[in-house]
Amino acid sequence: MEYTVIVNKVPKGFYVGQCGQIPEAVSQGETLDELLKNMKSCIKEALLLRKEDVKTRYSGQKILRRKVALT
Repeated sequence: MEYTVIVNKVPKGFYVGQCGQIPEAVSQGETLDELLKNMKSCIKEALLLRKEDVKTRYSGQKILRRKVALT
């Protein structure tokens, strides 16, 4: 899976990034490489938290999952 990271270099000289598809995934780094490494960890953690939230929210309920393709 690939995600888009919006990168901003701030006046203090470091980079700040936010994932376009997962707005709560925000991180920073002193270099662009460090930022991207930090973003990978941040995105993984955000996805785990989302998964746990879904489990908690729908606990005890019968739910169906279906994939939807956008064309």
